[in-house]
Order: sequence, then structure tokens, then C-alpha cells
Amino acid sequence: MGKGQMKKAGVPWEEAAFGVKKRKSVPHEFVLEAIAELEPETRPMFGSLAVYVEDKIVLVLRDRERNAADNGVWLATTREHHESLRREFPSMRSIGVLGKKVTGWQILPADAADFEEAALRACELIAAKDPRIGKVPESRRRSNARAGQSAKSRK
Repeated sequence: MGKGQMKKAGVPWEEAAFGVKKRKSVPHEFVLEAIAELEPETRPMFGSLAVYVEDKIVLVLRDRERNAADNGVWLATTREHHESLRREFPSMRSIGVLGKKVTGWQILPADAADFEEAALRACELIAAKDPRIGKVPESRRRSNARAGQSAKSRK
């Protein structure tokens, strides 16, 4: 088989030869470096990267071409914390792609002048276990509740 026969049209040779997709780069990787001591877990989520610390989702890192105004670091929080967080992060705002209503999620936009400083401050708050950042996802709440019930039933 000649060299040209292995490559499929429009597919990088690494994928065609080994059946492995090239990994996308991690958006705003400096954020993961800043919280590395917390041993964060990451998972792809809607073309972005969700960041978990212990049982909580704390951030989503986003850098996409579509809806680029919503690129940056998304903070997992609740409405009750918006005002106090906005005092710490003046550029923080609601996320456009999530619709017009205000959600718990807020963004530190990548195009803000203070983006890196704000993102690193958010990492400091996460490391300090600030209760304003982080949510236990619904699926984990259900599985934790079931685990607690089964532990009770064993007694």
C-alpha cells in the first residue's frame, strides 16, 4: 500500500493511520494549572471543558468560534451569590447562549481586560472552598442520596 492510499480525504493522516482523533487544546489551560493541587477532573461538555473539584462542578472553560462573546471561564454559582461575586468580578455577567433569563451560571468573559486576573482570583476562591462557587450536579446528588439510603438500609 502506498503512502497516499492510507490517508482518507479530509482526514489528517494521524487519524486515518491510527484511528485516533487529535485532541483539542484545553481552553484557558492556565486555569487548570492554577488549581492543579486540587486534582481537578475534567469532562467535555457541549464543546467546552467542565471542571470538577471533589463532587462539585466549579467551572466550564470555553473557547469556541460560535458565540465567541461567551468564551471564557463560566462559574458554577447560584443567583443568590451574583451580587457578591460581581463585587469581586466587575466584568462577570450572564451567559448569552443560555438564553435571556438569568441562570446560576455566570461568565468571566475572555475578552475582558481583567480576564486572566479574574480567572486566577476565581481559582483562589475555589481553592479556599468559597461556597459561592461550585454546585453538586443533579446526577451526583441523586447517586449520593441513593448511596446514603442503601447505607442506612444495611444497618
